Amino acid sequence: MPSVKNLKKDINFVLGDIIEAVYIYELTTTGKPSDQTNAVIDEAITSFDALISKVNEKNVENKKAHFKQINVELEQTANQLIEKINAL
Repeated sequence: MPSVKNLKKDINFVLGDIIEAVYIYELTTTGKPSDQTNAVIDEAITSFDALISKVNEKNVENKKAHFKQINVELEQTANQLIEKINAL
């Protein structure tokens, strides 16, 4: 099982890269934020906060299964956000 520190880094890097992709999209198209791009960024930030709070939960019965589930949720969230970026 990867460490909690590495899981937090993965969450930060994945969602940070998604936000960066939105900024690159903005720069290459209109050059300014739109309501759609702001919504994707807000959703990424909300997802980040939710995942980090799940990582920091202390009263967990099976830590290995808990962290594995967080990793699965991160992957699902990232895929959904990437689909939204591609649809812009």
